[in-house]
Amino acid sequence: MINLTNISKRFDKEKVLDQVTFGVNKGSIYGLLGSNGAGKTTLLKMTAGILKQDHGEIIINTQQVYENPSLKQKIMFIPDLPFTFPQYTVKQMAEFYANIYDTWNQERFHKLHALLGLELNRKIARFSKGMQRQVAFWLTLCTMPDVLILDEPFDGLDAVVRQKIKNLIIQDVADREMTVIISSHNLREIEDICDHIGILHHGSFVLEKDLDDLKSDIHKIQIAVKNDSTELLEQLDIVHQEKRGSVHLLIVRGSREEIDQTIKSYNPVVYDLLPLTLEEIFVYEMGGVGYAIENILV
Repeated sequence: MINLTNISKRFDKEKVLDQVTFGVNKGSIYGLLGSNGAGKTTLLKMTAGILKQDHGEIIINTQQVYENPSLKQKIMFIPDLPFTFPQYTVKQMAEFYANIYDTWNQERFHKLHALLGLELNRKIARFSKGMQRQVAFWLTLCTMPDVLILDEPFDGLDAVVRQKIKNLIIQDVADREMTVIISSHNLREIEDICDHIGILHHGSFVLEKDLDDLKSDIHKIQIAVKNDSTELLEQLDIVHQEKRGSVHLLIVRGSREEIDQTIKSYNPVVYDLLPLTLEEIFVYEMGGVGYAIENILV
């Protein structure tokens, strides 16, 4: 569906992206994570065909995306600061979208109006930040896109509206196999809806993996043994560790079965496997490439 191969980009002398390669399957929701300045927004804009890569190839549905108006009819990008014409009302902006996009769905526009309850004849610029973002989603989803690209999409939305928007996205993925790429610093939001994760750092991928596989390969463990624990710890692939009294809190890579077998062979006094969030995984992965982190074990 979406394939990026060896993508590189510079602005003046600064290298923003370096040989980035990844793919997104049709009907998938891909979470693009990364440190500040990692190149996420640049990558999203190139995937949407707004910017042109210096090197590499971006293919969506077997076509080059840059300067491809017919393909862009099927791609929608909501940036972190959605743009609308300053003096336009919601109704006027909807008419503009209807004239631009062949797939505009007027029936859906009315349904989402009832769902969101925003005023049609009010100038968008007079809405709050969160309401302006609702309008952006409202108009975008009415174009019935095949590909939806989102940069910090839920910023400013209250909890109720956020869930409504997420439900609409998930519904389109399920019903129409819409493909979604989301970049967000709110990792709990990403974790709720994404099925694949890529972590970008200094213009290159640190990690790219199915979310379920990612969670099955890294674990948070709490253990205590009667005797010296040095030998046990040496047998584990430890990403991060902390000791509280006689109890060790560990982030460990590897197969759960193998880790379980190793630890139990030392007859631990305390042994608990604790839930590990995507946010924690992100922090430890970034710590592995030298990104400054605080101790987040709780």
